[in-house]
Amino acid sequence: MAKNYFYNLLLTLANLLFPILSFPYVSRVLGPEGIGKVQFVFSFSQYFAMIAGFGIPIYGMKEIARYKNDIEGRSRIFSELITIYLLTSICMSVLYLATIYTFPYFSVNRDMYKAGLLMVLLGCSYIEWMYTGMEEFKSIALRSVLFKVIGLVLMFVFVKKTGDYKLYLYLMMFSFLGNNILSFFLLRGKVKFMFWGLKLRRHLTPLLFIFGTTIVAVMADIDTVLLGFLSNNKAVGLYTAAVKLSKISIPIVTSMGVILMPKIAKYFADGDMFNVQLTLNQTFRFLVFFGVPIAFGLALLAPDFIALFSGKQFLEATSSMRLLSVLPLIMGFSHFFLFLILVPSGRNREMFISEIGGLIISLALNFILIPSLQQIGSSIADVCSETVVILLYFYFINKHFSFTYQWSLVIKAIISALAFIPLIWMVKEVSLPLVYRLIISITGCAIAYTAIQLFLFKNNFVFNIADLIKMKLNKTSKV
Repeated sequence: MAKNYFYNLLLTLANLLFPILSFPYVSRVLGPEGIGKVQFVFSFSQYFAMIAGFGIPIYGMKEIARYKNDIEGRSRIFSELITIYLLTSICMSVLYLATIYTFPYFSVNRDMYKAGLLMVLLGCSYIEWMYTGMEEFKSIALRSVLFKVIGLVLMFVFVKKTGDYKLYLYLMMFSFLGNNILSFFLLRGKVKFMFWGLKLRRHLTPLLFIFGTTIVAVMADIDTVLLGFLSNNKAVGLYTAAVKLSKISIPIVTSMGVILMPKIAKYFADGDMFNVQLTLNQTFRFLVFFGVPIAFGLALLAPDFIALFSGKQFLEATSSMRLLSVLPLIMGFSHFFLFLILVPSGRNREMFISEIGGLIISLALNFILIPSLQQIGSSIADVCSETVVILLYFYFINKHFSFTYQWSLVIKAIISALAFIPLIWMVKEVSLPLVYRLIISITGCAIAYTAIQLFLFKNNFVFNIADLIKMKLNKTSKV
């Protein structure tokens, strides 16, 4: 597991670092309206691509994990699922084209929407589920970092003025699709493509449940598109800044769960509930230890983060970011309950019902709040819908399983994070440049939080993480 965690840590750091390097530059060049235009088109095409996925990224990971050491079985599963994925991508591409040519709303910047068609048509090139099922986190991490670096360099070279928002969209698409296409070329020796004797129908029933859940999840997460329809590009731009800064740390919180998904799927398949509980305990501790202080830090330092990374013209997004600051923790719990319990245990019906609950709350609150509160309304709707989903997840899990959770860790983490309030207040009272204030605040809060966890609550989890990384580094040095 140490090796997988090392590469997943690399991917997590890349997902954290590259937005920090790119968004401050592009937000200042394009401004709220330019960012809003690009994000609306990208999100709109992504929704069609996610629906085209037909639940395969979730279902496929679990199925590939079952045939990790059986190339024939793995090849057959992959060939069947990728064939379904190709067919759904073609169908959704036709629907996408019909939509952008039928409704007058899309006549403005239609060339951007036409470019977005590639995101839908080539959506089937997304096969990270196959690599995740095989636990090949090295390949996932290195490819992702490669295309992030290329995209970052191209952005600095070509995006120079406000009118370059179309170029920014094309570069975002290049980074996303380039990574996917390369993953196909690296499949050689891992699977054999089969064209005959495929049994597609055996996957339809489980896929339909997950597909229903996916559609509902997409609809529940449609806040950016609804904001664009019900408000304006500036509101979308402000909301995008708040969301990006709030969600940038989510990969940190979910990183442990990502590497344990294939293992826990096998434990469920074997009926090994003892090891399932041990895995859940390990992931829960990790989630709480990092999720709570991240949420506190984002809320307290929201105006500083926005001013530094997006520019003062985005300061109107401060309230939205403070509302969204709980998302790393909420999404961490959502990932925990969904991918470590519901998905590997095959509780597809419960997943679907939970997402329906989130969808109802999301749509209702977005339509009620956006006209008057704009991006703040979207933020409230987002947090409320995600909260409803995890509460429903928890309810259904408790109906079928008797897992235990160390909820006292949440209270201890909150108490430890309360120390951030006076620390950040004292740093703000000192006349220092913004970047230094942020560095001192983050460093001071991290030290205080760790110290309180260690000495007051005797939580040695930080040493467990250090030992894990040290073990990986020692293995690497011996190679």
